[in-house]
Amino acid sequence: MTEATSSRANGPRREGDGPGVLVLAGTPIGQAADAPPRLAAELAGADVVAAEDTRRLKRLTTDLQVTLTGRVVSYFEGNEQARTPVLLDALLAGERVVLVTDAGMPSVSDPGYRLVAAAVEAGVRVTAVPGPSAVLTALAVSGLPVDRFCFEGFLPRKAGERSRRLESLAREERTMVFFEAPHRTEAALTAMADALGDDRPAAVCRELTKTHEEVVRGGLRALAAWAGEGVRGEVTVVVQGAEAVAEVENTPEALRAAVAEREGGGMSRKDAIAAVAKLAGVPKREVYDLVHVR
Repeated sequence: MTEATSSRANGPRREGDGPGVLVLAGTPIGQAADAPPRLAAELAGADVVAAEDTRRLKRLTTDLQVTLTGRVVSYFEGNEQARTPVLLDALLAGERVVLVTDAGMPSVSDPGYRLVAAAVEAGVRVTAVPGPSAVLTALAVSGLPVDRFCFEGFLPRKAGERSRRLESLAREERTMVFFEAPHRTEAALTAMADALGDDRPAAVCRELTKTHEEVVRGGLRALAAWAGEGVRGEVTVVVQGAEAVAEVENTPEALRAAVAEREGGGMSRKDAIAAVAKLAGVPKREVYDLVHVR
């Protein structure tokens, strides 16, 4: 192993050591007019355009009046793993690869992460054409706190896994942003209400920037009832974070009282014990024994 190779393996790597360039190109989430001016230029000048849906790419280039001169290849969830090495070879050969997804920024709940990771590992420069973002747009219009937030992507489809994920977020103090399929929105909001509370403030943002854009705000249980009437289009859900909770004093009386308080608020005993143990910094078994002492 040479000294240079050893340095790269063990120390920080400078971006752009490789010959090619990977461009993550943000695309409009609704209106083609929202496309950044650089998008057209990058698409026109690309050696390779990797698209999540080549039909949508064709509509986009038509709207932007762009003529592609490079190769167009599909790059979606089903072939992402197999096609990543092919695109990496193109990058290492010095080509400019532009990656676009159906809407928004590649690799954010869309294909792209594998290729970015491979390019970074190979020393290939990775850059981006910033574009519209459903996450930031929904956050901005939600009316909920925006000083601290986290993006949780799509919740698990299976009810049990979804409930466990939401229970782990019950004390998350940052505003949370989720993507959801329209046909699962009611179930997701119901599960959120069960785990986070009926009245937790939230906003459902539907078809952002499109003709039928709609933002519905309210408590989670009320929003679940609204969604029961049917939801269509692209959905982004923004949920306010939990209120900051002071640590629980580590005494038997305080621990029992804290569990009782949470049970009185609708939390299951099991979840109340786990929450109190975490806040007090003691093992769950210790709190369990105190609560169940005879």
